[in-house]
Amino acid sequence: MPPRLMLLDTASLYFRAFHGVPDTIRRSDGTPVNAVRGLMDMIARLVTEFEATSLIACWDDDWRPAWRVELVPGYKAHRVEREVASGPDIETVPPGLTKQIPLIREVLGLAGIAVVGAPEHEADDVIGTYAVTADGPVDVVTGDRDLFQLVDDGRGIRIIYTARGMKNLELVTDAVVVGKYRVLPEQYADYATLRGDTSDGLPGVAGIGEKTAAGLLGEYGTLEGLLAAAKRGEPSPSVQAKLEAAADYLTVAPTVVSVVRDLDVPAPDEVGATLRAVTGDDRASLEALAEEWNLGGSVKRLLAALDARAAD
Repeated sequence: MPPRLMLLDTASLYFRAFHGVPDTIRRSDGTPVNAVRGLMDMIARLVTEFEATSLIACWDDDWRPAWRVELVPGYKAHRVEREVASGPDIETVPPGLTKQIPLIREVLGLAGIAVVGAPEHEADDVIGTYAVTADGPVDVVTGDRDLFQLVDDGRGIRIIYTARGMKNLELVTDAVVVGKYRVLPEQYADYATLRGDTSDGLPGVAGIGEKTAAGLLGEYGTLEGLLAAAKRGEPSPSVQAKLEAAADYLTVAPTVVSVVRDLDVPAPDEVGATLRAVTGDDRASLEALAEEWNLGGSVKRLLAALDARAAD
């Protein structure tokens, strides 16, 4: 089977699992396990349906990097529960999910699924680096449209978009991005900069919405091209005034919005990304963990999916 690397925006998926699976599913001591169960079922379905041969669970070592906040102070500010002076800020996470994250890491490890993060960077940046350096086609699984900027039919990079739930997965290709936003994937970061994104605390340019942003990029190609045109007295006086009012923001926002693509991360082979059957002590430990934590059939389904992928 030809190689196909799957990259998981892990936090995006376990948040979705937590909110999508009833939190009445609990361990005997009352600890919820819905996110763990849901994530395992997601992975089992994804690797089977999309025929992944390698898999990396990309991790937020720093969900709100200081260097992004320094450029745009409002970046993800509405998600901060507590600021930390010497490390990543604490994100607002439901207590029931917080308790499950260590177990998620343990389950992924026992299942032989590589988990990779990078200091002072988000999972998006890890995904961006692996996506553009992969030797073959890549599927990025996320509910975050910021990663649409990575879509590239020529490189075989597509998004498996989960925003509408696992029953309504959407494969995002070049044509889908153009159809949704009237910009090319390589223009998406500039588009998001202009339009703004309340979910990330990006204000955008006041008075420039999706339609205007798409039209301006259609005419001038890039944000840099648009700003150069504004210096020449284009486009309209109204747009020029809006760009001028947002000049400070436009100087820094592209760096915040753009996914990093050149991190020093280990190669997929070095982290054991190739999917394989879980055997021996790891399989026994995972099955015991399933019993202890009331993980039901989720572990069996994950093991079966990995067994099947290894056999292909």
